[in-house]
Amino acid sequence: MNHIVRVGQFGHVGRFRSPIKLNLDFGCKVVCRTDRGLEIGEYLESFGSFEAGESDGDLLRIMTQQDELLAQRLEKNKQSAILDCQKIIEERRLPVVLMDADQTFDGKHLYFYFLGEITPEVEALTQTLAETYDSNVKFSEFAETLAKGCGPDCGTKDAENGCGTSGGCSTCSLKNGCKS
Repeated sequence: MNHIVRVGQFGHVGRFRSPIKLNLDFGCKVVCRTDRGLEIGEYLESFGSFEAGESDGDLLRIMTQQDELLAQRLEKNKQSAILDCQKIIEERRLPVVLMDADQTFDGKHLYFYFLGEITPEVEALTQTLAETYDSNVKFSEFAETLAKGCGPDCGTKDAENGCGTSGGCSTCSLKNGCKS
């Protein structure tokens, strides 16, 4: 299936393929794989086929309750990073204004958006903050599990970590996101 989905901080509208048939309602939240990593998107509509090179990524699934909880945690992380960044900008009297930040759903990337000249000092600041927040929250380690599942045969009763059994992946908040 092919879908139109809005993703990212600035609402990029793109074309996404889905390897499975999903029952989607206009405006529902979905998880997509883009060039930036896993991102939360908003489903807009489905449509016919398009050329292979025209895809902006894959629509993986409708957001689950576990995804929503992770999104809330990511939002808290992002807000803390914004406050820290603003504090450092003021302390160092950097010639920029922080407009916003955006963190991918897999936690691999934390982007800062500024008005003003991006000097090497500003670039170093954002790199340091991104590394600090990754090391504090350990999202990059979790991101691989989020994207690939919790182990061999994830989503089946033969799974290494028991995600096909009662309780299974719920221990790693991925039960509904496991690959079948």
